[in-house]
Amino acid sequence: MAQDCGRQYERVAEIGGGAYGTVYKARDRQSGQFVALKSVRVQTDQDGLPLSTVREVALLRRLEQFDHPNVVKLMDVCATLRTDQETKVTLVFEHVDQDLKTYLNKAPAPGLPPERIRDLMHQLLHGLEFLHSHCVLHRDLKPENILVTSRGQVKLADFGLARIYSCHMALTPVVVTLWYRSPEVLLQASYATPVDIWSTGCIFAEMFRQPFYVRSVIGLPPEEEWPADVTLSRSIFIPVSPRPITKCVPEISQLGADLLKMLTFDPLRRISALNALSHPYFQEG
Repeated sequence: MAQDCGRQYERVAEIGGGAYGTVYKARDRQSGQFVALKSVRVQTDQDGLPLSTVREVALLRRLEQFDHPNVVKLMDVCATLRTDQETKVTLVFEHVDQDLKTYLNKAPAPGLPPERIRDLMHQLLHGLEFLHSHCVLHRDLKPENILVTSRGQVKLADFGLARIYSCHMALTPVVVTLWYRSPEVLLQASYATPVDIWSTGCIFAEMFRQPFYVRSVIGLPPEEEWPADVTLSRSIFIPVSPRPITKCVPEISQLGADLLKMLTFDPLRRISALNALSHPYFQEG
């Protein structure tokens, strides 16, 4: 790890913020290249940085050797000792000017054409399948964490960082968005890669129609599908009947609606990223 990001990178502008802190656009003082700086304060112990943090950062660095086109590049990691109990770890990523939320908002009426949505989804799933194949969960997929370059290339960002942040840092007083969180996460049940598939389904529907109210599609699941490892009882929720996906997203094709079964309450019944890439939806048109 480099020891001082301040000497190598000059902050240019604040470009975002969230539960984990502020993100800055910065310039590499040597190359002139723009980067994105994301920092986390980690509680240190007598041996320095916690081993879990070192492992997570090392995993992100190992992924770089594959140079996947749909995953944002981690270019550097800096660690600065602030006090005896705290170290600031700064992750230096390639900088991309816009995220998917901005990209969707800039699309002229009536929105993105179907073929463009299909291309964005295919790239998104390629990046997600790469992460899952290396046992990395994103856990916080949303349009703000999906970058789109000026050439239309999709890059997943902030993957794996939730595990670094959540274990060693008090969240800043910002409301964490729950819009894209899967039922098992909201119910505090055990979870795995299907959490990212649920979020991807929400984003897929949102490409057609903003805002998209996911509960209107799945309704309240039957008792036999309610997870056993949660404390919340199904009986405290207001009964809501499910609706056909094509009623909620009338712009979507039949094959697209079939792929949107990503929004299945039972995580074991959700399609995987790998299988989704082979879905007939990507061959239509």
